[in-house]
This record gives sequence, structure tokens and C-alpha cells, in this order.
Amino acid sequence: MTFVEPFAEPCARSAKRDCRHGSIENGCEICKVRLFSVRGALESSELEELDRISQVKKFSPKTMLFDQGALADSVFNVTEGVVRLYRFLPDGRRQIVGFALPGDFLGLALMDRHSVAAEAVTQVRVCRFARPAFLGCVDRKPHLLRRLHEFVGHELSLAQDQMLLLGRRTAEEKVAAFLLNFQMRYARIGATSETVPLPMCRQDIADYLGLTIETVSRTLTKLAREKVVAIVPDGVRLLSLERLDRLAAA
Repeated sequence: MTFVEPFAEPCARSAKRDCRHGSIENGCEICKVRLFSVRGALESSELEELDRISQVKKFSPKTMLFDQGALADSVFNVTEGVVRLYRFLPDGRRQIVGFALPGDFLGLALMDRHSVAAEAVTQVRVCRFARPAFLGCVDRKPHLLRRLHEFVGHELSLAQDQMLLLGRRTAEEKVAAFLLNFQMRYARIGATSETVPLPMCRQDIADYLGLTIETVSRTLTKLAREKVVAIVPDGVRLLSLERLDRLAAA
């Protein structure tokens, strides 16, 4: 896939504009994403400093934020939209290793090059930081470093969940765990609902769960027929959390 340079805006401090997660005419101070991101650990003056070294970028669906093996010279904080993270295997197959949601950071790993590719699923907005400037800011703020450690721990937990998903589970168990995991992640950023938004395609879900697209479709149809879920235009409505919990815990 080809990397497409997205439209870049000046930092929020110098521009008024609307945003789905709230007005950002005063930069990070107002943006609701800061409540569940690293920025939530900072004071107003520190937010201004972080704001000064950031650049807001927007990515259209199917646009690359960065490619696998590309130089890791930036850190990205997702503030809007969903990003798919994947690796290409030696035989050319694609393995999706995760999906980034608002509040998630990309590029925190201390490696010279990205080990995964990141591609926009929906319209995506990020705050982009040059890695040297971001790491310098972190070095001067121990409380920010602690918050970053929390994020890294969360990412490790998600990676462990993914290993379990790809382990010895049935298709039904994998799909149930996937749906509950996404509901939990959306709730973590304040989007609590019985309907789990799934902007990614069925093939993405299949690649993430290590299944075929036919198996994913068949499993969702079975769960819908049994009144465990309802398939709606923007995702899946969870009708029986008890049944999904039992499947996911198997």
C-alpha cells in the first residue's frame, strides 16, 4: 500500500474548528480525548507545551498513517476514528494485530522502525508529535511517564487478549470475546451502549480473529438467529451479555 500524506492543520491553539469529540478552539484544554489519554495527567501550562509540539493531521479511510518497516520518527495520539494495525507475514498473508480507538497512542515502542502498519478504517484525526520532541517532553515530566507506562500496560493486556483469541477457541467463542472486548474499549472512552460500532469490514474481523470471512459471517448469523446479538447497520447490538460472557470465558 502507498503512504498518502494527509491534510495537515496547524496545532489546535491557532485555529477554531469543530470536532466530533468537542470544541478544540482552545487546544488540548477543552478536547474531551484528553480525559482518557496521556494528556489527562497534565496541567494547563503543560498541555500548552504539548500543544506547541503537536500537529493535527487528518486521514481519509484506507489511508496509511505509517507502513510496516517505515522509520518510526513520530508518535501519534488518535483523537477521532478507528485505525487498523497489521503485519504482512512472509507468505504475503495479512494478520491484523489490533484496532486503535480515540485516546490510543501509536509509535510509543522504542524501536527505529515500525513493526506494524497503521491504516485508517474511518475518517481519522490524530495529534502527531516528532519523536525527539515528544520524548524530551516526557523526560521532563515524571507524571507523564507514569501515564505512558499505564498505556503500555494496557497495550500489553490487549496483546495478551489477542494471543488468547488466536488460541484454542471455537469461532463462536472468538467472536463473542471480540464483541465484548470492543464494548469494553468503547466504554473506556465514554461510549457506553448496547450497540458496538464496527466500522471495519468482515474481512478485517476475520483477519484479526484468525478465521475466514465466511466463518465470521456464519457465526454472527448464528448468534443473531439465537437472539444473542442483533446485526444493525452501524455494528452489532448485544442482546444477551450473559450468553456472550459464557462464550468468551470458555
